[in-house]
Amino acid sequence: MEIEFAGAAREVTGSCHIIRINGQTVLLDCGMFQGRRSETRDKNARLPCPVDEIDAVVLSHAHIDHAGRLPFLTRHGYRGPIHCTAATRDLCAVMLADSAHIQEKDAEFLARRKQEVIEPLYGMRDATTAVERMVGQPYDSWFDVVSGVRAMFTDAGHILGSASVVLECTEGRTTKRIVFSGDVGRNGLPIIRDPHPPSGGADLVLLESTYGNRDHTSVEGARAQLARVITETAARGGKILVPAFSVGRTQELVYDLHLLARAGAIPEIPIYVDSPLAIDATTVFTMHPEIFDQTEDLVQKVKELFEFTQVHYTREASESKALNAQHGPMVVIAASGMAEAGRILHHLAHNAADARTTILIVGFQAEHTLGRRIVERAPMIRVFGEEIPLRARVEVLNGYSAHGDRTELQRWLDTVRAGNANAAAPAVYLVHGEPDAQDAFAQQLRGAGYPSVSAPMPRSTITL
Repeated sequence: MEIEFAGAAREVTGSCHIIRINGQTVLLDCGMFQGRRSETRDKNARLPCPVDEIDAVVLSHAHIDHAGRLPFLTRHGYRGPIHCTAATRDLCAVMLADSAHIQEKDAEFLARRKQEVIEPLYGMRDATTAVERMVGQPYDSWFDVVSGVRAMFTDAGHILGSASVVLECTEGRTTKRIVFSGDVGRNGLPIIRDPHPPSGGADLVLLESTYGNRDHTSVEGARAQLARVITETAARGGKILVPAFSVGRTQELVYDLHLLARAGAIPEIPIYVDSPLAIDATTVFTMHPEIFDQTEDLVQKVKELFEFTQVHYTREASESKALNAQHGPMVVIAASGMAEAGRILHHLAHNAADARTTILIVGFQAEHTLGRRIVERAPMIRVFGEEIPLRARVEVLNGYSAHGDRTELQRWLDTVRAGNANAAAPAVYLVHGEPDAQDAFAQQLRGAGYPSVSAPMPRSTITL
């Protein structure tokens, strides 16, 4: 049996790992790369392997860096199953359609403005075909993937429907147990349940390492910081611009803003969720209350969760444009989460040069993205081909990350290992992380009793 690391190897995006066993091929995720436009375009346009070799796909969750190239597979003829949770399938229905729409519009824009012909990776029909191939699987139940391979999902606690994957792979008389973490969430996040690490131990673990070199502020501390930022910005009459992932982060922010508004902890200023995708994703959330965290009082009132006096949902482009002519204070939450596309770019173009504005970063910003340049407080940022001075204040609230930090990731791994206490520590392969984070985390894990820890290079292969 072989595992090839075809994406998210020594980088965060483009999650894709190829398992070859008994003459069959299984993909774990098939996500988009994000970063420098020219590099990511080339990476995304390459299939991880020939489509006619792929027998099945197992998908951890709906984020585009994990699911975004599935329609590219179907465009090239893939007609096999895509196993995922039911909530992931429903989220993919809106997210992959949105991704196809953006690509088609970007291609039209480049052709019109730069006379540059760029073929979209896929279109709406390909996205629909990908969703039609998805087979919803429940948590904590085994299902067959291919001959000799069965899998089980456990709740990863990252976004709605996110899963860690247990694979039992049998060749001849030998069975190996592989655990793929997917993206591991955090304890105490609103709405979704805490991560539930797989039990039973493992021979090998593919472990995400996004925050492998740091710890987060507590969830409660992040909420208090959110209240401070809004109060201070409102006092100077500014806008709070929040680049936020449409799935997960936006809903968590609305939840916390609802709590803060009820407690009188923030001023009564309008809050705009300026993202059609986030609105559609929020609808999907209301379809799956069975996997919400039922210990939270507000979460149990699903209809009230995302609706309160101060929040407004702007679907039409005309409504979005009107916000730029409206004076603050106000909160504007808009995609994309790394400020690489979407409506947040228009708000940055109009407001980043205003010293009264606050740009609030609430999620990981990959290398070479506009979001990372904002975090690094670059004096000038480039939006729609124009250089704009960054005079706005920049606040980073890592407590809102949906990724576990180094302490939480090790605790998750320790729990997996505890399921087979008498066996040797599993071999650990760090994926979904930048080199600095992975190198620091590998050193930490070796000191904690995991002698075999490595961070595979792109397209490298291991044999079990």
